[in-house]
Amino acid sequence: MNSPSASTLIDNAKRITIKIGSALLFNPEKGGLQTAWLAGLASDVARLHKAGKQVILVSSGAIALGRDEMGLPKGQIKLEEKQAAAATGQIILAQAWNDSLKAHGITSSQILLAPEDTETRRKHLNARSTMQTLLNYGCVPVVNENDTITTYEIRFGDNDRLAARVATMMSADLLILLSDIDGLYDKNPHRSEGANHIPLIAELTDEIMAMGESANAEFASGGMATKLAAARIATHSGVAMMICDGGTNAPLSALDAGAKSSIFTAQIAPHTARKNWIASALDSAGTLVIDNGAKDALSKGRSLLPAGITAVSGVFERGDLIDIYDLDGKLIARGLASYSSDEATMLKGHKSTDFEKLIGYQGRAELIHADDLVVIAS
Repeated sequence: MNSPSASTLIDNAKRITIKIGSALLFNPEKGGLQTAWLAGLASDVARLHKAGKQVILVSSGAIALGRDEMGLPKGQIKLEEKQAAAATGQIILAQAWNDSLKAHGITSSQILLAPEDTETRRKHLNARSTMQTLLNYGCVPVVNENDTITTYEIRFGDNDRLAARVATMMSADLLILLSDIDGLYDKNPHRSEGANHIPLIAELTDEIMAMGESANAEFASGGMATKLAAARIATHSGVAMMICDGGTNAPLSALDAGAKSSIFTAQIAPHTARKNWIASALDSAGTLVIDNGAKDALSKGRSLLPAGITAVSGVFERGDLIDIYDLDGKLIARGLASYSSDEATMLKGHKSTDFEKLIGYQGRAELIHADDLVVIAS
């Protein structure tokens, strides 16, 4: 099966998440950042940005940079020492991205995530809303795991899976894993001359997944197993994924020039995947009743505004799933609340200009945004 062009996949994507491993950023021999490499990638990001694409970076490197800065010994170090190194290195890493992107007139922003920030609905919604706002203002979010407070028991475990979670949360079209290998092979190419590169993976079969557990387990940053786990998360949520060699300067430009990669095709569109996730959630925390004007707006794909709400019941918090009924008592939609039940009760029937007076702050205009809402019946 012929692989689709990597450059075409990038050209067609509107929102791209790019994962960068520590081995690409950190110079183990001299210490510090690989500044020339970082400048090359920043040029690639700037080119995508200029083309109107939204870019999210998931960047490792904080612990390696902090460890070098603090002069910590080589070899195994304690968890609290790793967390201290992360706290030190995060400043260096954020400044490096800020400087490299600002050279192209791009504003960067630091986002630190723990696993529950993508899994808990309320925190998921908050993180998504913050990053969406940054993207709307033309910023490039730089995401890393919050190593300063997380422990091994609750960590993502690697930034491949973190990148997949972020890409899924943000409904990205494409996830690019910059690695030290140019894709997936059926055998370990470091050991076998007969290893075959696999350019296109349309389905993550047991045979494909086994390649990460055995033959390819010893190469690529984080291991091929974690990359295949990331592919499963991403593709099942509507995000296509690509593994490519990130070691060259301007690695995305290299893809445009025909560099090899392995492409994992999405199983569903990102927007559809998010809607399916909302629609298939089992339990709702509360209900809303809306008037006919709001019902008509929902049928046209618009958000639910508090002005169209006539009744609120149940106890829910921001991010909880709630059911929406029309005046005839028919369930017509489900969605994720932008306000708590107490706030929704105070806001119902009012316009956004009244919000600060009613609840003490000026929040978002929608009680449920269209992206977080699924219409079941009209």
